[in-house]
Amino acid sequence: MALPGLRGVDHIGFTVPDLDQARRFLVEVLGCEYLYSVGPFRHDDDWMAEHLAVHPRAVMRRLDFYRCGGQAIFEVFRYEAPDQQPDPPRNSDVGGHHVALYVDDLDAAVAHLHAHGVRVLGAPTASSGPSRGQRWVYFLAPWGMQFELVSYPDGKAFDRSGAAVRDARGD
Repeated sequence: MALPGLRGVDHIGFTVPDLDQARRFLVEVLGCEYLYSVGPFRHDDDWMAEHLAVHPRAVMRRLDFYRCGGQAIFEVFRYEAPDQQPDPPRNSDVGGHHVALYVDDLDAAVAHLHAHGVRVLGAPTASSGPSRGQRWVYFLAPWGMQFELVSYPDGKAFDRSGAAVRDARGD
């Protein structure tokens, strides 16, 4: 049974050590549109722990919002907390994650990242199997968070085979 009323992803939130650095990266390198900021938020009771599963004395210094590619919204936090971990998780760590961005021309996008001094992890990889037709590469934000560029201008083998339609019908 599906979540009632599910329509899609509304936003992606992540915490950074420096909001000004994140703004430069998101706007000047990735091309996101800055929208607005709110905060600070702090509570003297257990609200932060109860509602956000963070230390009760955590302070959300500021929260910035960005639109990326005309659709996805990034909700970017700057927290201070007594038990804060400064290192981002790796993909192999529990809770590890990455944000994948679709681009029309992967090679041009990688060249753009290199021109801005962004650390790109290896060379683009061509997928195989159901994802054949896709190329991808990971890169790191200045604070170490993992992002990925993906491109499949002619679609993926999975999409071209009709498997998505069969799976949606339950065949």
